[in-house]
Amino acid sequence: MRQINNAKELLMSSLIDKKEKLFEIADYIHDNPETGYNEYKACKVLSEYLQQNGFEVEIGYGGLQTAFRAVYKNGEGGPCIGFLCEYDALEKLGHGCAHHLQGPSVIGAAITLKEANLQNPFIIEVIGTPAEETAEGGKTIMLKNGAFKNLDVALMMHGGDATITDIRSLALSEYVVTFKGISSHSAIAPEKGRSALEAIILSFNGLAYLRGHVRDDVRIHGIIEDGGSSVNAIPENSSARFEFRSYSRKYLDNVIERGIKIFDGAALMTETSYTIKKIVDFHNKIPVMSLNDLLMENAKIAGASRISPPRERTGSTDFASVMYNVPGSCIRVPFVEKGVPSHSKEWVEKGKSDDAHNALLLAAKILSMTAYDLITDNKLMIKIREEFNKEKLKNSEL
Repeated sequence: MRQINNAKELLMSSLIDKKEKLFEIADYIHDNPETGYNEYKACKVLSEYLQQNGFEVEIGYGGLQTAFRAVYKNGEGGPCIGFLCEYDALEKLGHGCAHHLQGPSVIGAAITLKEANLQNPFIIEVIGTPAEETAEGGKTIMLKNGAFKNLDVALMMHGGDATITDIRSLALSEYVVTFKGISSHSAIAPEKGRSALEAIILSFNGLAYLRGHVRDDVRIHGIIEDGGSSVNAIPENSSARFEFRSYSRKYLDNVIERGIKIFDGAALMTETSYTIKKIVDFHNKIPVMSLNDLLMENAKIAGASRISPPRERTGSTDFASVMYNVPGSCIRVPFVEKGVPSHSKEWVEKGKSDDAHNALLLAAKILSMTAYDLITDNKLMIKIREEFNKEKLKNSEL
């Protein structure tokens, strides 16, 4: 168990001095909700505050206009600590996932570390990551464009109903499958038609049977997006959106190959053809328990409430794709009552409350102290990297 020391007390005290400005920024983002790829106000207010505090800022980082990277270097060498933040809102709801808290929290931690006059060399990168709520996930696009490659560790915060970290997440692949047949009158000349809709229905049936012959962690689900427009016309075109998930990217790729054979069979049986468009690939997280433990130890030092064991299983997230390449973790901190779900009006209504502000500040304390430990204890950084490499190798064998 790590103990509080004078350096950590100073970090937390410095954050308290900054809290009103951080709360002001969070409330501004909350009151100006912007959906994915449109977060111009959030990007501006966060990046300008970092620039005013001595960080070198790059707008449009990773190929996205509303992404940014802000860098501070202390000496030469040392670990590169990444603080990632999201700031997109939900369509028609606003900040129902509390992304407005992330930016102010991580910039508070980053600026506090910069001002701490640490003797050890280090680099801080604050990276603004848009469009987490979109189907493809902004971080996925940024990764393809070379983002995050400098990081030795990636850290995030998220609002929630407990102080907690996560262990695993589901890898995900999403596709739109479009079948093309031959249109004809359903009553007068059905023999001339070839139904794209029937190919879609056969695909759903085939995938339903596939579910009975895969591992328990596999999830396959879909919706019909276009099933035709007239009941008395055999549909020439029909499309569906499918998602495949598993806790192992390698195993999931095998399942997807089997799914594509089902689409092939549906086309053969209905004498149709099809095209398949990949929407996104998310990796599964590579868990690093020593990093999770470090965050939770500092959460206790910071006086966190509702401390809970890590979540064994979660859904899918673009941050997992970052964590597949870089050791990382996200500390979740409480600002709503236990059991209140995200993506809800309750989260929006609590977004500017004292509880939300306190959660922002708490996470900033946890992140700054965790980064301090990583900067000042080289053995700790080595341990985390070794565990990450070991877990990634184990994952590749699943």
